[in-house]
Amino acid sequence: MDALSAYRPNVGIVLFNHAGQVWLGRRAHTNGSHVWQFPQGGVDEGEDLFEAALRELEEETGVVSVSILGRTPGWITYDFPPNYAGSKAARGWKGQKQAWFALRFNGEDAEVRLDAHHQVEFEAWRWAPLEEAPGLVVPFKREAYDQVVDAFRAFAVPHV
Repeated sequence: MDALSAYRPNVGIVLFNHAGQVWLGRRAHTNGSHVWQFPQGGVDEGEDLFEAALRELEEETGVVSVSILGRTPGWITYDFPPNYAGSKAARGWKGQKQAWFALRFNGEDAEVRLDAHHQVEFEAWRWAPLEEAPGLVVPFKREAYDQVVDAFRAFAVPHV
């Protein structure tokens, strides 16, 4: 049994617009200052990681007009905090291992539909500088977000 087997397989998506900003969603039914994050979600058994990223992005944001920019090498992990009562922790996971994908949004903002899936993940969204993301996410994910920012910094520039 390897060290990563205690972590739930997950994908994360950093969606860049043509101005080099990233898509951030405000988690539904949450309060406080650390409620913004990138789209992310679990990987189904046998599912290709990139296909899982596209599925999760569409389910959480409605966005389908994208092209791939890059992917983080290997897995980025984070542990659930000891008092975390989330459903994944309750199923015995230590945390999540994530493959992150940088995608370019090729559509119009009107394509974003937070109600695209029956289980709404976000109640608001905005474009923001990539560097802001680690300070807006829940603290137990911050180190993972720092790694994602480092990996995708080159894409945070205007693109024509």
